Amino acid sequence: LLPLSLGLFQGTLLLFFALFVTYDEPSAQAEDASLVANKVYSTFPFFQDIQVMLVVGLGLLLTFLPRYGLSALTHNFLLLNFSMQWALVLQGLLHHFHHGQVQLDLHKLLISEFAAVTVLISVGAILGRTSPCQLLVMATCEIPVYLASEWVIINCLGVLDVGGTITIHVFSCYFGLGVSKALFRAGQQPLHPKETPIPRSDIMSLVGMLILWVFWPSFVAVLCQPGDAQHRAILNTLLALSASAITTVVASSLLERDSKLSPGHLQNGSLAGGVVIGVVADMAMPPVAALALGSLSALTCVLGFRFLTPLLGRKLSLLDQCGIHNLHGLPGILGAAASAVAILVASKDTSGSQFSQLQALCQAAGLAVAMGTSLLGGLLTGAVLRLPCLAQPPQRLCFDDSLYFKIQDQAESPWPGSTTEEGALALKE
Repeated sequence: LLPLSLGLFQGTLLLFFALFVTYDEPSAQAEDASLVANKVYSTFPFFQDIQVMLVVGLGLLLTFLPRYGLSALTHNFLLLNFSMQWALVLQGLLHHFHHGQVQLDLHKLLISEFAAVTVLISVGAILGRTSPCQLLVMATCEIPVYLASEWVIINCLGVLDVGGTITIHVFSCYFGLGVSKALFRAGQQPLHPKETPIPRSDIMSLVGMLILWVFWPSFVAVLCQPGDAQHRAILNTLLALSASAITTVVASSLLERDSKLSPGHLQNGSLAGGVVIGVVADMAMPPVAALALGSLSALTCVLGFRFLTPLLGRKLSLLDQCGIHNLHGLPGILGAAASAVAILVASKDTSGSQFSQLQALCQAAGLAVAMGTSLLGGLLTGAVLRLPCLAQPPQRLCFDDSLYFKIQDQAESPWPGSTTEEGALALKE
């Protein structure tokens, strides 16, 4: 089913590109050509940084499951390309279809990649317990819901969110949680024997966090207006990330036994500052506000892992494999609230107080739209993923690369407490 569906998708896309997609006409005037060149040279380095973040950084971050590293990296890479192309088609048809053609440029590709980010984040809630076909169906359903939600939030409500805190992080978090709740609605999932990280997998995941941490300012600043706004966004993001890294170490050592650090806290809490700052990164606020938001978001993330995730698992039977609620959901809500406060505080120094109060309400409305549409879309998508034809792996075969990859050295049994013959029978089943 996987090669059939992917081959059909790529073949259809080839036909669509052949009929409808073209590049912009070359600029005849030297001034226009110079303007285009400057735009490319200023955008492409940011674009490359984001590529490294998503392909390498996020892929490695998901390798904390010791026997699922190949699958995590490969499925992340596959979903990025699939979702980006699917978003490119939908955006072209909805917003850029003029005179029977879609003119492709680097900015449209970047916006499509931002849409793909929502899928990569949402998958973290159900990582390891789903088949590749289920993930592709999830991406197919999530992209149009995201595009509709983003259009309402940005174009209709006029929400200020240059770094995607509300439109990307909050949306993808609650979409993934909605899928998880609908897909695993039978009850709380028991702890799987292959679910516990080992030092080697934790190190790989920590390297992924470091890559994301280094390149995160590019993700936040790429859509800012060049000049002061972009400069301010980069500085605020760096300050927030630095504060979140230090606060994560403090909070983790205070909460863990014998003041030891939790690798899971480091892998996630250190990035919380980048999530929270996106919505206010280009706003005129003092540097101490960026530091405070970074520290508060990291503390919220660590406390979420320590207390909230087990509570949601017990009370709501909610599975959140990667803790996306702690890294993307809680800091995203905090960032949305901070943006409303920042707008109201800034209005005291201007004459547009009434307009600022309205804008603050729009920020809150945008958060509500993102959470509502994502939860509803996720619940419906999760119901679709329960179809038997999508081949959800049984509990025994979860979190194992052997189900999807040809492993050269399989002398050791991939399942604890079983023989090689039993493992082969399980794969056959």
